[in-house]
Amino acid sequence: MNIIKGAEIARKTILQRSLTASYTATPVMQERINKLFGEELSLEEAVARIVTDVKEKGDMALFDYTQRIDNVKLSRLEVTRAEIDDACNSLNKEIYVALNLAAERINSFHRSCLENSARSFSANGLGQVVRPLTRVGVYVPGGTASYPSTVLMTALPAKVAGVEDVIMVTPPGRDGKVSAIVLAAARIAGIEHIFKVGGAQAIAALAFGTASIPRVDKICGPGNVFVTLAKKMLYGVVGIDGLYGPTETVIIADETADPAICAADLLAQAEHDMLSSALLITDSMDFAQRVDREVDLLQNKVTRGDIIRESLHRGSGIIVVDSVKEAIELANSFAPEHLSVMVRDGHKYISQIKNAGGIFIGEASPEVLGDYVAGPSHVMPTGGSARFTSALGVSDFLKISSLVAVEGNSSELLDAAALIARAEGLDAHAIAAEIRKK
Repeated sequence: MNIIKGAEIARKTILQRSLTASYTATPVMQERINKLFGEELSLEEAVARIVTDVKEKGDMALFDYTQRIDNVKLSRLEVTRAEIDDACNSLNKEIYVALNLAAERINSFHRSCLENSARSFSANGLGQVVRPLTRVGVYVPGGTASYPSTVLMTALPAKVAGVEDVIMVTPPGRDGKVSAIVLAAARIAGIEHIFKVGGAQAIAALAFGTASIPRVDKICGPGNVFVTLAKKMLYGVVGIDGLYGPTETVIIADETADPAICAADLLAQAEHDMLSSALLITDSMDFAQRVDREVDLLQNKVTRGDIIRESLHRGSGIIVVDSVKEAIELANSFAPEHLSVMVRDGHKYISQIKNAGGIFIGEASPEVLGDYVAGPSHVMPTGGSARFTSALGVSDFLKISSLVAVEGNSSELLDAAALIARAEGLDAHAIAAEIRKK
């Protein structure tokens, strides 16, 4: 891995992000877009074309794009109950037990969050009414890989919040089916309706509704660049949880940490895709070199070695700074999706961490637990958005209505309202206040 000495050099090099670059098509992607539409379109133009087609043509567009993009010809979009039954019956018992364990922990965590979140109240004529959203759509990436964890991490917080109807969309495999483990996770999560559609077309279908897919109030879940751009375009038409880019992790470690564990955690995130960012910040050059050697040893033992090597070459590396305090300052400015702290007395630094989607303290709390079974959702802010937003949780599925129910003599309030209204030049507003005094 590339080892960088000094925080300032790191800020100018490896810690630089380019959101524009993340929305630029690769040569292979551009070739596919041109072939799909018969003309040269940018990523944004291609997504806009798909969104418009789904809005205007509904299911017809979904069948068409599924055949042209996923090479799958479907006769129906919704997964049948029989397909779900078969999937659950075919699943290995041990993995089913593991999924249920994860679901129990995710439910428990989010129930605790709900108990401590915003509540309805009324006092002195003022208050708020908190209600869950009615219908939510969850997007689960698929096609060449299966992500049952994403099913649980998106649907269960919504269910705990009280959402009545959770709709799932996910791309079908080449055989026209959704993987058994994803369907099993959906049943565990209590999802009733699952549709075999992915990409920008799935986001548009959830936003506008079609003959088969009902319109939802909010869409959540990660996806590829087409999914992200569709979510960006449709914000306002439908609620959007966030715009998620490639995964990123920062590990802060000192000489007390185990270099092999640090290396394993870096590789675990680097294997997501070639654009992943896996960073180690340490106050010891000797430790940095030891981790680098462990990375070299481990990456030859994994199946996704080519992806890991490209990820480590592109946007990953090791940064050597003067102190743990400086490492935390650097992490705060980067605002990573995941921040692991493996230093002596790590808990004492929690209060100093300002910007991170998820915080993992100590070697016994690796990010991989957060990915699958710890409890909090693994859908977390990327690209520096941890500066202003949070990991997916029950609050994403609640809406708050302000309550005004003033009783008795409110002359003082009406006078003040009328004065401010006339100062703004809104006479009708003033009259609406003054008339009540009569």
